[in-house]
Amino acid sequence: MTTGTLITVAPTGAESAKAEVPALPVTLDELLLTAKECEALGASVIHVHIRDDDARPTLDPGRLRATVAALRESTNLIVQLSTGGAVTDPEAHRLAVLDAGPDMTSCTMGTVNFGDDVFLNRWEFIVDLHTRMQERGIVPEYEIFDLGHLTALRRLLDRYGLPHGGHVHVDFVMGVPGGMPGTTATLVAAQQMLHDLPEGTTFSATGIGRSSIPVMLASLSTGGHLRVGMEDTVTYAKGRPVESNMQLVARAVGFAQLAQRPPLNTTQARELLGL
Repeated sequence: MTTGTLITVAPTGAESAKAEVPALPVTLDELLLTAKECEALGASVIHVHIRDDDARPTLDPGRLRATVAALRESTNLIVQLSTGGAVTDPEAHRLAVLDAGPDMTSCTMGTVNFGDDVFLNRWEFIVDLHTRMQERGIVPEYEIFDLGHLTALRRLLDRYGLPHGGHVHVDFVMGVPGGMPGTTATLVAAQQMLHDLPEGTTFSATGIGRSSIPVMLASLSTGGHLRVGMEDTVTYAKGRPVESNMQLVARAVGFAQLAQRPPLNTTQARELLGL
């Protein structure tokens, strides 16, 4: 059982519209303020999507580089960029995210129905992303939307080797319509499948929407870590919109402390992740 808890904040995402969720941080200044506040509360990783001047999702290379630089200057957080982007982003643009030089990037391990859309991740694309990260010294977080994605991850590691730093860390994204449900039983099944991966593999869990709290509790009880943020849920409780990412991080920190697994600081998080 891991004694501390890695807490990742995913503050923005690519799905919610600023007009519908006014508290969503979409400008660089809003993102930096959110990052500082969440780090002070106990987050050690920030999972980043960015928006353009009209608050639309973008993978603009210049904006990504500026965002990474600003986060490094203003915080000690581990900067993890999303290579998922929006479901409509082409593969070339998603691969180019690595050029911004983050500490980590996400690497989704398979295609999944995503509500009414399809989040496409071809095997060749996954291999390309994995090997480019190895070459550039970027640590992946392998995103798992369904249990079969864990089998794909084992195949990837067997054929192409361990990630940079040698440590394997996955994030179970649970409760997406079309992916695995955000239930305790599913998380336990997923956690058991980690035994087929390299020894020492760690996991975080993300509960989308109303599955957020059950997934947090299940993850803490099975030795896992937490990802929370307005990318994944914009409702704090029934009929109560999230006011800020701080609310969600504070709740995760409270749960971690109740579980006697206090948040890891950024130095401890870097050691855990092989950075």
